[in-house]
Amino acid sequence: MSSSVTVFVPGSIGNVGPGFDVLGLAIDGIGDRITVELVDGPSRVAAVTGRDAADVPLVADHNCCNVAANSLLLRLGDPRQAVVTIDRGLPLAGGLGASAAASVGGAYAAALATGRDVPITTILTAALDGEDVVSSRHLDNIAPSLLGGLTIARGTEPAEAVRLPIKGEWWVAVVSPAVRLTTKKARSVLPQLVTQADFVKQMSNTASLVAAFMTGDHDLASRSLVDIYAEPRRASLIGSFFAVKQAALNAGALGCTISGAGPSVFALTSDEHIAIKAAKDMQAAFWPLEAQFHIGRVADKGAHRI
Repeated sequence: MSSSVTVFVPGSIGNVGPGFDVLGLAIDGIGDRITVELVDGPSRVAAVTGRDAADVPLVADHNCCNVAANSLLLRLGDPRQAVVTIDRGLPLAGGLGASAAASVGGAYAAALATGRDVPITTILTAALDGEDVVSSRHLDNIAPSLLGGLTIARGTEPAEAVRLPIKGEWWVAVVSPAVRLTTKKARSVLPQLVTQADFVKQMSNTASLVAAFMTGDHDLASRSLVDIYAEPRRASLIGSFFAVKQAALNAGALGCTISGAGPSVFALTSDEHIAIKAAKDMQAAFWPLEAQFHIGRVADKGAHRI
């Protein structure tokens, strides 16, 4: 007996500046459509369409969406296998949580297809199994893509994430240059140890940024969206980064930094008008690299059935 479910999964911004591997923010209006069919036959990737589709693995065991779906079924003791169809809206290795969205889509759609009430922890863990195929076991993109909004990844063993209530208007402008930067490469430039002073400053910025979102304090967000750990070390991997950041700030953005591992760069703004101007100016600042931009509110909805 087969059962099929289609879901939409929003893209996300990992880290959200200072919250390395902890904070995540879902973005409205951009993401992947994923269909999972449960079958009695072998698992496979039926089709991949959309953005960067030609570069997505079609071998079932190498496709993070398929791996996550089958992990979910295995954890539930369901003997069926997943057949996945992916319609991509997110750039591959672009810093918008593409592998996380695909993994969430596979796990979440498979959970819905079983017709069972599956715990969030089980879905998060299955999505981690998919993400592990591409990069490593981290939840900062998985959590917002599944839950929506602003999230805190508390840990992976066991998988636990918290969605935070936010107030006020928050818009995001994301600009993605036509280059790829894998998470593994972006992580390779980061040190394992930091000074106590830098640790305290990063913690302060992260906690203050969370408070800003929860209280609707744009001024506090502007002072807190500062990453002294990853940004200084990853900036050289992203052409024209500092010019792009300055363009966003000149346009009136509250702050601007690298989206996840990069190469996308995001600006946080207080309204749509500023977000549009920031996006266009950031796009221009990436020249001579071609770049695409997306503007959206913080997504209220995470993965959902369509």
